[in-house]
Amino acid sequence: MQTVNPYEVKGDIDYNKLIADFGLKPLTKETLERLDNLAKGSNYMIRRGIYFAERDLNWLFDQYEQGNRFYVYTGIAPSGGMTIAQTMQFQMAKWLQDRFGAEVLIMIPDEEKFLVKRNPAFTLDNGHKLAMEDALDVAALGFDSRKTQIFLDTEYAKTMYKQAVRVSKYITSSIIKDAFGFGNDMNIGALFYTSFQAVPAFLKSVQAEKNIPCLIPMGVDQDVHFRVARNAISKLGYYKPASLVSKFMPGLSMNPKMSASDPNDTIYLSDDEATVVKKVNKAITGQQATMELQKKHGGNPDNCAVCQYYKYMFEPDDKKLNAIFEGERNGSLLAGEHKKDLAMRINKFLKEHREAKKKLEKKLDEFMLHD
Repeated sequence: MQTVNPYEVKGDIDYNKLIADFGLKPLTKETLERLDNLAKGSNYMIRRGIYFAERDLNWLFDQYEQGNRFYVYTGIAPSGGMTIAQTMQFQMAKWLQDRFGAEVLIMIPDEEKFLVKRNPAFTLDNGHKLAMEDALDVAALGFDSRKTQIFLDTEYAKTMYKQAVRVSKYITSSIIKDAFGFGNDMNIGALFYTSFQAVPAFLKSVQAEKNIPCLIPMGVDQDVHFRVARNAISKLGYYKPASLVSKFMPGLSMNPKMSASDPNDTIYLSDDEATVVKKVNKAITGQQATMELQKKHGGNPDNCAVCQYYKYMFEPDDKKLNAIFEGERNGSLLAGEHKKDLAMRINKFLKEHREAKKKLEKKLDEFMLHD
């Protein structure tokens, strides 16, 4: 049995079943071709099926073709250091910004995990500190500061709260409990949180005093927030947000989702070179037990964390990726060289990211929204 929501992911993930259960639409060939034409190019994560489902994407394209340009909304809930997997939605948001000139609105809810985590050591001050660190990590991914706005919930609450109250009038506590699996012991702050998270999906429309389409790139575990909120947003007279929905990047042990709470299964943006090498060397591969057996029988790249990391982030060239997968299958690629190359690529990415962060340390406020 699988469980997929923002606070728990477990079981063998069946993405086709999630499409049916969540009421999503698979990304069809026709939709992909339309996106490629409008974007004047394709995105490797979409091309490879990492982004696998959508809501109202063709409606969004219709609006765009009629001159009603969309903005992008995404975010991250701080719970520890940001992982490489958590950069996926931001990399997609940046691609949409680059290709469509879209404004990007990024929510960093510094209160969410404080409300939901059953850990008294995780304080509201912890959440705020981690959120500021995440804000710098996000900005360093290359966003245009003229078209990108980042905010922390507790620092933008004056603007957000009135709209969240309007949303909450149309969402009952029983809907939230059923959607998230909350019991009667869950605090009322957690029950209210979805109303807050819904606001950026129509906030630009409120501010412009006209309807502006919104596109949300998100992991499939976040879809529940917007399944709950879409009807409420519509009842307020605003467009329902469109969405691009992604699969999970696996952990180093091939757990279905890389978790920021498991340091041994995760690559953090803060990991140093030696730590990355150590973690990658322990990663699960799809190879045979011995070099001889691997050369003779080959392995399975679909069950290999190293191959999956190339697929999700570290080899954007499809021909080169296919060669890596084929090398795993036919036994010509061995685990040692495989892991050495991946660790080198990850460390290159992290080094460049650290350099970008250093340059932005005193410029972060150019991105930030405050009340």
